[in-house]
Amino acid sequence: MADDTHAVTLPSTMRAAVITAPGGPDVLRIEQRPLPGPAAREILIRVHGSAMNRADILQRQGRYPPPAGAPVDVPGMELAGEVAARGAGADRWPLGARVFGLVAGGAQADYAVAHEDTVTAIPDALDWTGASAVPEAFITASDALDQAHASPGDAVLIHAVASGVGLAAVQLVHARGGIALGTSRSAAKMERARAAGMSAGFDASAGLDALADWVRTHTGGRGADVALDLVGGSYLRATIDALAPFGRVMLIGTVAGAEATIPLGMVLRKRLTIRGTVLRSRALEERARDAQAFADTVVPLLQSRAVHPVIDRVFPLEQIAAAHRLVESNGTVGKVVIRMTSDP
Repeated sequence: MADDTHAVTLPSTMRAAVITAPGGPDVLRIEQRPLPGPAAREILIRVHGSAMNRADILQRQGRYPPPAGAPVDVPGMELAGEVAARGAGADRWPLGARVFGLVAGGAQADYAVAHEDTVTAIPDALDWTGASAVPEAFITASDALDQAHASPGDAVLIHAVASGVGLAAVQLVHARGGIALGTSRSAAKMERARAAGMSAGFDASAGLDALADWVRTHTGGRGADVALDLVGGSYLRATIDALAPFGRVMLIGTVAGAEATIPLGMVLRKRLTIRGTVLRSRALEERARDAQAFADTVVPLLQSRAVHPVIDRVFPLEQIAAAHRLVESNGTVGKVVIRMTSDP
């Protein structure tokens, strides 16, 4: 058992955002729940902040059940907080350590548990609000770029460029010496992406028919080397048209639809790679590797302020229904943060 001689007295209950039934934002309630207990090699985290993700919306709607072992009715898959207690054999983090990372669920509450190997130390450059907006966006973007073998000089096409993942990807591509191209249906959102390091943006409000020619214009006629598709549906066909030979597509989201018709002949001729990715359902060993890769490659960039989280709005836990409505409006730029505490 870890030595918790200096442990503080913990409450027996906590506030949690609870999905009382599948439905709209009004089904969310703030309820008192027992504190979760950390199992072997798990830590109990006093959550200072979490952030909204599409997975939270889908879970509330009854369309995306959490993985086995996660709370079925408490959303939240990313958090920033401090270690409050440790389970048997959990000696990696001292009590009070500031950590952030991804969990399978339950992060939108005062306390949550995580395996000690799946969280990372928060750099001093980030306060609680900033740290709360980092894990899902930056781990997703960095992992996708790594899977696509994105290299310095590569042109990377990023759909939904003003989303949390999109803006993280823009910054990471820029920091790695690549060229970030983006799509959005909002001119204002594209201006925010340019400020983050996007080289050029494509207005998708009138459709995607001109996308391939636009990409080739901005890549010397070659096309994009990598594409991060956070939208899905008809975007996949347009993305394939816009890729260079040996291009790589990472499928990350399906907001525009979970099915697509693709030109197989073009895939063959260009010798393309199309790969899907998801973080939430990965096995523990892989999630631990993800956390270590994030600590090694992204956290130093956050500490040096070469990259930074982009936050649209911050809500207290009691206003989580309003946060859900805002995310569902598709009008946000960057992340929507839920704060459990008011500590800086």
